[in-house]
Amino acid sequence: MPKITSRNPRDILNEIKWRGLDVSRCEVFYVHRGAPNDTKVVRGDEIEKIASSFFILREGTMIPYHRIFRITYEEKVFYDRVNR
Repeated sequence: MPKITSRNPRDILNEIKWRGLDVSRCEVFYVHRGAPNDTKVVRGDEIEKIASSFFILREGTMIPYHRIFRITYEEKVFYDRVNR
């Protein structure tokens, strides 16, 4: 299991990418109003670009980092925001 040292969502995603880990094993949970439980989940391989204020999915959707509340890798939680 990889050890991730970063603390915020953008840095965690970059660290997974920079270490050459299999991003398809990563899941990003974020607030999406109107979705069941106001939550959507994307796999890391659906991410096209990690920008400064948001990440961009391959289909073009831009998701701001402040909407992310959990990031997992192989079901291990690397980021979990307590207050949603």
